[in-house]
Amino acid sequence: MFFYGKIIPMQLNAQESPIYKTLNTVFGFTAFRAHQEDIIKSILNKQDVFAVMPTGGGKSLCYQLPAALMPGTAVVISPLISLMKDQVDAAQSVGLSAAFINSSLGVRQISETYQKLKADKIDLLYIAPERFKVLHFMELLKNIPISFFAIDEAHCISEWGHDFRPDYLNLSNIRTTFPKALIAAFTATATLKVQEDIIRKISLRSPFLVRASFNRPNLFYQIEKKTAVNSQILQFLRAHPDESGIIYRTTRNSVMETAEFLTSQGIKALPYHAGLTQKKRTENQEAFNRDDVSVIAATIAFGMGIDKSNVRFVIHADLPKNIEGYHQETGRAGRDGEPAVCLLFFSRGDMSKIRYFIEQIADDKERLIAFDKLNRMVGLVSYNLCRRKQLLKFFDEDYPADNCGACDICLGDAQEVDITVDAQIIMSAVKRTDERFGIGHIIDIVTGANTKRIRQCRHNQIKTYGAGKHGDKNYWRFLADELLAYKVIRQEGDRYPVIKLTDKGLDILFSKVRLTALRRQETKAASLGSQDEHYDKILFEKLRIIRKEFAEEQQVPPFVIFSDKTLHEMCRYYPVSVDEMRKISGVGEVKLKQYAETFMAEIEEYLAERPDISIEKISSNTSCSSINLRQQKKPGQSIENTYLLFQQGLSIDDIAKQRSLAASTIIGHLEILIRDARDIDPDRLIDPVKYKEIEKLFLESKQWNLTPVIEHSNGRVNYTEARLVRAFLLR
Repeated sequence: MFFYGKIIPMQLNAQESPIYKTLNTVFGFTAFRAHQEDIIKSILNKQDVFAVMPTGGGKSLCYQLPAALMPGTAVVISPLISLMKDQVDAAQSVGLSAAFINSSLGVRQISETYQKLKADKIDLLYIAPERFKVLHFMELLKNIPISFFAIDEAHCISEWGHDFRPDYLNLSNIRTTFPKALIAAFTATATLKVQEDIIRKISLRSPFLVRASFNRPNLFYQIEKKTAVNSQILQFLRAHPDESGIIYRTTRNSVMETAEFLTSQGIKALPYHAGLTQKKRTENQEAFNRDDVSVIAATIAFGMGIDKSNVRFVIHADLPKNIEGYHQETGRAGRDGEPAVCLLFFSRGDMSKIRYFIEQIADDKERLIAFDKLNRMVGLVSYNLCRRKQLLKFFDEDYPADNCGACDICLGDAQEVDITVDAQIIMSAVKRTDERFGIGHIIDIVTGANTKRIRQCRHNQIKTYGAGKHGDKNYWRFLADELLAYKVIRQEGDRYPVIKLTDKGLDILFSKVRLTALRRQETKAASLGSQDEHYDKILFEKLRIIRKEFAEEQQVPPFVIFSDKTLHEMCRYYPVSVDEMRKISGVGEVKLKQYAETFMAEIEEYLAERPDISIEKISSNTSCSSINLRQQKKPGQSIENTYLLFQQGLSIDDIAKQRSLAASTIIGHLEILIRDARDIDPDRLIDPVKYKEIEKLFLESKQWNLTPVIEHSNGRVNYTEARLVRAFLLR
């Protein structure tokens, strides 16, 4: 049967409506991002949805929030098994009942999930598209209350998309099997043609359409000439220590080479490619998600929908095949909305490698499409035009400003120069050779090269032969790119494109108009720091440690606890009361109960040591309902209460129960008390023999990270024991 969810009436006072209340108390936000509210209202009103929203635009909230409000289960189709656990962990961290079903689970685990589904105890169910081929699963869906279907990464449905997956075609069964079902489809990258194809294939009925801006204002786009690429990457990483990032390479060998080089230079880096075992790929991805390593070097197999929100940079060490892929891969940076760098190292040698693979495509139509996409990608990195303008233009979007303020072109030192005469030299060579040759041959002509082809064609006898000896080939390549960018010349053909003159070019050739271009000095990618928002970086590092401890204890990635954006706000506003912490973006009711005490205690201790810090008031435009916590007290008083109860002989669990706090919060209090040299007997917390074992493991690992200690103990030591012993050792 198909279950209809209730329509939630929208109240006149938006701040008091169920969706705003849920937004604040569950997810910890006070306002929606662009388009989120309209999409959520459409789902609640049972209208199909098709939404193209950039990575980091908040797509997951668009189906998680309705799932929290509507009866029944929202079925979310997600393409990668490796992502599902992170997605479920994130949903559970805010109090939603979420689960996944995929091949990583045993029969018993799947059976338990089935029972919960039948009992209507799951808000969100994440599944892979392959499940729609399993008859037993389809029969199960027919007999549970379903609120709606959400299809993530919907561009995989279309053969015209850059990441087509045949298994996604099974999703056409949704409409035939559940004719009354509400379907919401989401993607971060789809041209208008791909959008139309998706809507047709999954039979969306008069969907509410959202085509959000593809612009990611927090991303800084930087292109640099590739020379010694591993050394260039290392230079960038030295300028961005301890930041999480992804380095994309095109081949498995180059991935291994880069990962090994960085490791030899003291950078915590791991490889990821299809040649590694599934177990190794999973281990490396989890290490990256947990912040155990800061860098992952990967092929595009490290793929779509990476859920890690605190990726501060994405480096392409090789040229991407097309703009769609580049946009999606760079979109994995800065998902939390904080500044991030997208750096691409470009060499024209990369083009020949991609062309070779394109030439192996048997289908003529597909091959032409691939060549066209490659040429547009080359234009993006070659043309001396705003990177953002070019990127958005590919997706049929015009960027309104003259200067985006966040790419190397717009922030580089530029000088306007007259290039009319040199442009005429190139165009004259094109005209005199009957527009039948490619740009490489034209450059050989104007620079006076003595090649066999020039001699055979007698092009050493035309008037413009050698007319450009005043510039080297790099200069003329730059000039040709400028002429292509300004549509003075155009390329025609796929494998071996020839140069043709446009009407605009003819006007310049015959001196009817003049042409100017910008000559710029290269801008280093580290310039992102100029747009970085202010926050206390010393406190940020302290809060990162606490976040990591909670994450290790709960075996989830740190960003599931709090995003970098949330920590940055804590490091700007220094919240030391529940009311203040409640106003921090990303701190909802569940997280307030679980983590606020420990973070506020660390902040208060930090402020006590630095009385000269001026604290900016947090503004809030929402009135939050009271949350069932203890009487509002300063964290210092709360820790003292924990200390008093511990001195009375109560265990951690007893203290947590009496104070209505999480056990992890009490452990955090004890850590602070231990390091403060309070009278706490370690024998009450840890067996003396085990204490010695843990102490030895820390000394052998030569670091304070908990994970190596846990792993090397082969299960004999848990995170609580390791945290407390570390506190005694640090004292």
